[in-house]
Amino acid sequence: MTKNIFKITAIFGFAAISMSSCSKKNPPLVYFPDMYFPVAYDPLEKAEDAYSKHQNEIPLFVKQNGATGLSPVNGTVAQNKDGVADEAANTAMKTDDYIAGYDASKAVTSSPLDPANEAKDIERGKVLFNQVCAACHGTGGDGQGPIVASGAYSGVPKYADRQITVGSVHYVLTNGRNAMGSYAGQLKPGDRWRVAMYVMSAFKGGVNAAATAPAATTAAAPAPAADVKPAASETTTPKK
Repeated sequence: MTKNIFKITAIFGFAAISMSSCSKKNPPLVYFPDMYFPVAYDPLEKAEDAYSKHQNEIPLFVKQNGATGLSPVNGTVAQNKDGVADEAANTAMKTDDYIAGYDASKAVTSSPLDPANEAKDIERGKVLFNQVCAACHGTGGDGQGPIVASGAYSGVPKYADRQITVGSVHYVLTNGRNAMGSYAGQLKPGDRWRVAMYVMSAFKGGVNAAATAPAATTAAAPAPAADVKPAASETTTPKK
């Protein structure tokens, strides 16, 4: 009898523990508290359920109105310090969508970066262009970089002959074009705009220049001399 009581008690006890451990409303133990009391998903938003009251008293959090996103630690690399939306390359983009996006990008004649820093941004863009782009495009933007000059590659266009804007250059840097691949993985969002600004400033006459077709050079035809009769070989007789 005593053994049966112990067995029944053990069964009910095990059942009670199992039911309480499976409860989602009131878990008995929380090994990972941020799964139940998460901080804000958006680093710029204030966490609704802080780990403790002390968290909302930390000076850096208080300074940012409780936001959990802090400035990068000294010595580390800021991924998007400029705050520019990162338009990563869309490798699944269809051809028609790409063409439509490229055509629309030509209407963009200004970058989202702070205009007050334009000179510094262009200088930074020049450094990046010479490091990343000049191997093919050339330091003069003539499409005659060392790779092209070696004969290993050809067909790189000259910027002066292209209808481009700062927006279309940025679009190509992000998504690639023809044989050129995307550089979204090599250049941060703000730096892609800086390279585009440098290209427009150095090779197209200004950062905010609009897309214009290159001037066509046609030789003027000489005026015919007066009272000049056609040669005999040029005369024609009407067919009967």
